[in-house]
Amino acid sequence: MKNHRIKLLAAAALLAIPGLASAHRMWLLPSGTIFSGADSWVTVDSAVSNDLFYADHQPGRIEWVKVWQPDGTPGRIQNGSTGRYRSVFDVQLDKPGTWKISSAMSGIMGSFKVDGVEKRVGGRGGPPGPNGVRQPPLTVADIPANATDVTLTETSARNEIFVTAGEPTRTVLKPTGKGLELDPVTHPDELVAGETARFRFLVDGKPAPNLKVTIVPGGKRYRDAEGAKEVTTDAQGVLSYAWPAAGMYWLNATLTDDKPTAPRATQRRMSYTTTLEVMTP
Repeated sequence: MKNHRIKLLAAAALLAIPGLASAHRMWLLPSGTIFSGADSWVTVDSAVSNDLFYADHQPGRIEWVKVWQPDGTPGRIQNGSTGRYRSVFDVQLDKPGTWKISSAMSGIMGSFKVDGVEKRVGGRGGPPGPNGVRQPPLTVADIPANATDVTLTETSARNEIFVTAGEPTRTVLKPTGKGLELDPVTHPDELVAGETARFRFLVDGKPAPNLKVTIVPGGKRYRDAEGAKEVTTDAQGVLSYAWPAAGMYWLNATLTDDKPTAPRATQRRMSYTTTLEVMTP
């Protein structure tokens, strides 16, 4: 139950972030996305920060990270360490092809009333008790039978990156058919400045038309403007974007609908995030 509550809080925090241009953002930053041979290592930073890819707020949680090898079987992280502002870990790329490194979270957020008093489900929990410890957040199981005005939102968030050793492969790119996902037409490790990439977004395995996607280049700390671009998918759920320059980019999409799977929830809010490396021609 404790781990579920932690994940609930983190998912809520992540889903609250993308709509605010200056807010904190969660990210995974690989040391690179393209490696030669099958005896390489990638180091990944994980954090939540004001300026993208500059750790200044809080670290990401290594225990939620999973790795998929090019054949789709589970991999592992090594040399994990969490500091004050960021977490760092390594993945040994000992098989050729494209690897996926991902963190996924889900939960339920909302509120209800008992005798006219509103109570929150999920979130940061209740106020600190006499010992100074904040009360844990309420869950759906804590909603009593006499509750009124029950409003619950199912939340889910994916944050993933793709790293290739040798020739790119597509096994780990296959969508699961659940929630908001990226189904890339252009391989995410074959992005070049000046060229147009095409990414298809899916919701429960079906195209997500008119989805607003935010693309932000790294390096905000060293320029005046954030440089964020908002792009909308077409009728087939495909986003087309010409990369203006080489570098690391943060891509995020959020979507709310009325198709939750969790009991008593009336809506669903989903988020998808990835970090992409664009190379020079």
